[in-house]
Amino acid sequence: MMQRIWTSVGAMLLVVLLTACGLPIAAPSHKLVERAIEQQMRQTQADLNQQLRLNMQPTDLNIKRVVIAKQEPLIIENLNAFRVRGTYNVTTKLPTRQITEQQNPFEVYLQRQKEGKTWRLAHLESDENGEPIWVTQRLR
Repeated sequence: MMQRIWTSVGAMLLVVLLTACGLPIAAPSHKLVERAIEQQMRQTQADLNQQLRLNMQPTDLNIKRVVIAKQEPLIIENLNAFRVRGTYNVTTKLPTRQITEQQNPFEVYLQRQKEGKTWRLAHLESDENGEPIWVTQRLR
């Protein structure tokens, strides 16, 4: 009788351990997604200013009402990541006025670092041979 109990306990412990190993990583928080959207917008703005040879100061952006529609786990360069899609509202403060846009679609790729404490914003670019490569940058 005692042997059956220990066998059952051992089997339950094995199931718990195997289940724990398969648990998904924690998804990025709402605040983290908001920061990623803002950083991606600022980077796009800086790239456009450089390409157009404009000497403009970055505009004041205020990201609000981020609605996450879908979060898909994936692997980027052997690290856990998420493709996050949804919509957001943004208010841009210009020198003479303020513009608010609502329900803008977004898509960000967030890569969790090995130690699990920090995230990086990731995007695909092409290398010199035209092959897609992931480029990541620290999320500020």
